[in-house]
Amino acid sequence: MGLLDNQTHQDYYNGSDFGNYQFVTLDSIINAFSTIYIGEGKILTKVNRTDIQFFAMRAMQELSYDVFRSIKAQEIQVPNTLKISLPHDYVNYVKLVKVGNSGVEENIYPTGKTSNPFSVSQNANGDYLYDSDGSLTDGGDSDLLSSFNNQESNTNSSDGDDVQVDYRGRRYGLDPQFAHQHGSFFIDNQRGFIHFSSDLSGSGIILKYISDGLGTDEEMVVHKFCEEAVYKWIAYGLLGCRTGIPDGVLMRFRAEKIAETRKAKIRLSNIKMEEFTQILKGMSKQIK
Repeated sequence: MGLLDNQTHQDYYNGSDFGNYQFVTLDSIINAFSTIYIGEGKILTKVNRTDIQFFAMRAMQELSYDVFRSIKAQEIQVPNTLKISLPHDYVNYVKLVKVGNSGVEENIYPTGKTSNPFSVSQNANGDYLYDSDGSLTDGGDSDLLSSFNNQESNTNSSDGDDVQVDYRGRRYGLDPQFAHQHGSFFIDNQRGFIHFSSDLSGSGIILKYISDGLGTDEEMVVHKFCEEAVYKWIAYGLLGCRTGIPDGVLMRFRAEKIAETRKAKIRLSNIKMEEFTQILKGMSKQIK
């Protein structure tokens, strides 16, 4: 007996694309929406397919931030330049960790003590230099960021000296966010780079970041727990940009969109009662 997508069990287990049955492609959702919601006697009589695609992709983006499991990870080695490019589908970072010698992830914390402003090229008199099109010449990374790359490792070394000198592990006058020896990073969102302190040169780094779900065609899939929510997002978006739609109908689809989004978030939270019970048992344990 074949599966619902005309794939037999033998084809599935002999292949390499495991677990794909839990997802529906965005193209399939667009086709199903056109069939169910659009037509004579339905809520929408005539809609351009481009409009459906627009609101379907907007639903993917919005739901990826707090409903989908949209956290992706990349393992990268920090080069001698101490900077790496942001992923093409990067929206925001979750955390950066350094892979320790024992395989344990060591958190790397951002620094708020530097920036990378636009560096203007000047001549000896201090006059600005311009390109052929009349725009200011970019002088590259600023001196502030260069100082961060060169001196951050020395700060980390002094942190370690404080621990060794004081047998109680006390650090006097030190900001707790820098009380570690794992290094630091700075994200330049304008130029699209992550800059690292010099003590991380050659280290293995794992970047965990949030994607909007539109990076590649293969990633534009929707979990079946959230399929109905995407339909409601598309319907509400199409109705909201049309004239002559009664307020009652618009408010009804808005309420349905919110309800289905909440339902999908609960389903995808993946809370297991047995695991939750074990956590509660651990919280009640007395620590002496």
